[in-house]
Amino acid sequence: MPAHPNPTMRSSDPDMIPAVLLKAMLLLVLASLAVVVFSVVSGRDRVGVPKPAEIVAERTIILQGGGAQAVTVLDETGKVLLDLPHGGFITVIQNANERARFVKGVDKLLPLRIVEYANGRLTAHDDYTGWSAELGAFGKDNRAAFERLMSQ
Repeated sequence: MPAHPNPTMRSSDPDMIPAVLLKAMLLLVLASLAVVVFSVVSGRDRVGVPKPAEIVAERTIILQGGGAQAVTVLDETGKVLLDLPHGGFITVIQNANERARFVKGVDKLLPLRIVEYANGRLTAHDDYTGWSAELGAFGKDNRAAFERLMSQ
């Protein structure tokens, strides 16, 4: 067997993690904890929370899953707006909302609100579970799919 290129890093125990690495991981955990504690204790404003804005448009829809990729979009009366065999991002939102409703024990076919705000945000809101998604956070093409629903 050839000699190890760096004999100081070699251990007789093959599962041993070097002490330097363990100390570095502990330091990272403690530093993260210190930053969080400082933020909470100092009362620092939260940064990644959207600013409140006035609602300029709102649409109620029902997302009905049809398998791994298919989704049917209905209006609040049950009229079919879109029947998508490959729903793309709309299916992603439908699956995420359906999961949130399953966890909370809520009917998966209750309406979902799509809300546009004066500051340009577009969100999906589930009033029954508290679940929501910032639709613009997933890219302009994905946002456009819901903008088309708003215009129908």
